[in-house]
Amino acid sequence: MLRFTIAFVRFAVVAVVLAALAISLPGSRPSDAAFPGANGKIAFHSHRDGNLEIYAMNPDGSGQTNLTNNPAHDQYPAWSADGSKIVFCSYRDGNAEIYVINGDGSGQTRLTNNPAYDCEPHWSPDGSQIVFTSNRDGNGEVYVMNADGSGQTNRTNNAAEDGGAPAWSPDGSQIAFVSTRDANTEIYVMNANGTGQTNRSNNTTNDHGPNWSPDGSKIAFFSFRDGNAEIYVMNANGTGQINRSNNPSSDGIPVWSPDGTKIAFHSDRVGPNPDIFVMNADGSGQTNRSNNPADDSFPDWQPLSPPPGPPAVGGVAGLADAPDGRASAGASGPSARDYAWPAAAAVALVAGAACSIALWRRLQKRSP
Repeated sequence: MLRFTIAFVRFAVVAVVLAALAISLPGSRPSDAAFPGANGKIAFHSHRDGNLEIYAMNPDGSGQTNLTNNPAHDQYPAWSADGSKIVFCSYRDGNAEIYVINGDGSGQTRLTNNPAYDCEPHWSPDGSQIVFTSNRDGNGEVYVMNADGSGQTNRTNNAAEDGGAPAWSPDGSQIAFVSTRDANTEIYVMNANGTGQTNRSNNTTNDHGPNWSPDGSKIAFFSFRDGNAEIYVMNANGTGQINRSNNPSSDGIPVWSPDGTKIAFHSDRVGPNPDIFVMNADGSGQTNRSNNPADDSFPDWQPLSPPPGPPAVGGVAGLADAPDGRASAGASGPSARDYAWPAAAAVALVAGAACSIALWRRLQKRSP
């Protein structure tokens, strides 16, 4: 009986200590992506300096800033899930290589070193990997590498042209990409390990540029099925394909805002060169944000952590743009969901401790 008593008392003490630790450490939870989040800055590439440079601007179009400042072409920017870094493609080495920079343009670092075309990168939701397009095998393939450039692996392994700015799903389980294996370009989705490659758009015309909604339920893309490039949205399984831009000009490269309420894209409706536009997710309120005569294209929206406090009612649509897009990721401190897992762990551990004490007492009553 003494052994049971000592064992259960020890368990109760350990449980209470672990619960206290869980409450005191907001980072003590399984890692997750920054989605859905608040809307930060919009990165894009621009030709206004005589070559393509990576720019960033606030969601209202103010504060347009050159981040790369390099004489070579820099293009296809994509924010990391925590909003702290941008991965992009650069020709500064004489061919297309993938680089990463901090959100303010500092710390420019090359990740790939291959004579082939390595471009169109996109981060995984946990920030540990990057998906990109490469033609190092003689045709376009979707590759995945670690965030430091190591472990570069072909995921599509198909004789057709695959790539087209591949994009990771918010939960990290799938990758959307473009493939020509059906004699035209279609939106495909595969598991992150390359299995289960499935045509999602299934249309006889060309579909390009897939981008997942923050909750993973929809995919935006652009399509030529109406005789010009239009922004479409479909359910992640390919159903419910709807034209959202409905404009006679060319609209392309859609990207969802981190809160899921808006879509940024580029359009040439105001001149020969495209500008960055933003519209509501239902297609209303289409507004020019970059307003520059040069080529402004390929937007990507910076995700920021929501401000601390109770979670927004109504899901992703309840989150608003961060003021001027100037907040830095994590600058406002831990969010409400940072404490959700520790709190749940604390409740479970305390409950376990209580049960063990109750069982110990029952054993005491039964003992002679």
